[in-house]
Amino acid sequence: MRQVIITGGGTGIGRAIAAAFRSAGDAVTITGRRVDVLERAAKELGATAVPFDATDPDAVAAALDQLPEQVDVLVNNAGGNTDLDRPDPENLAELAADWRANFSANVLSVVLVTAALASRLADNARIVTIGSIAARFGAGSYGAAKAAIEAWTATAATEFGPRGITANVVAPGLVLDTEFFRGRLGDAGIKQRVDATRNKRAGRVDDVAATVRFLASAEAGHITGQVIHLNGGAYLGR
Repeated sequence: MRQVIITGGGTGIGRAIAAAFRSAGDAVTITGRRVDVLERAAKELGATAVPFDATDPDAVAAALDQLPEQVDVLVNNAGGNTDLDRPDPENLAELAADWRANFSANVLSVVLVTAALASRLADNARIVTIGSIAARFGAGSYGAAKAAIEAWTATAATEFGPRGITANVVAPGLVLDTEFFRGRLGDAGIKQRVDATRNKRAGRVDDVAATVRFLASAEAGHITGQVIHLNGGAYLGR
């Protein structure tokens, strides 16, 4: 039985990924900041909940005693566009704070959790990080943060590769049934994004979960340092 850790595993994409690994018989630990949401999801999934803020070095360190001693799959899913939480900045100090917030949520969370668990990663383990189409199309500080994750993944693939450990990014386009847009993406926004795809549909959380599970499989052992674009052809990764 593999030990799988999924950050941000209480809702949306993270929860779907957790469900996919549980259905395969893996032992799953989900993490997140909202204790009630996390514990409810863990109970429903048959997973273990370990609440902590992945952007806080002290919180990550304090959570280690509750995390598995050996990790076979690490899915860095925690993040989101923090620009949606506040109005447009009115001065440089606010602008700097906004950029730091997105960098912290989407980059530091990944770097800190992976570094904290590095010594626990089993040989031939898998690291999968959730990126975004925004890294290619742009979305202010959020897109820049997701682009940084792609560069970090190349470094991680080099660092962990000699042990057979792979590191890859799954970069979705529009995925519905998540909390990402906070209900602010109307019908016109959805239509615009769907129209940009080749298959004329929005992504689903299960699309992401299936892709992550493949990258975590033994069969995907020679795929590393890559960005897997999961967007119905809205962006062609070639």
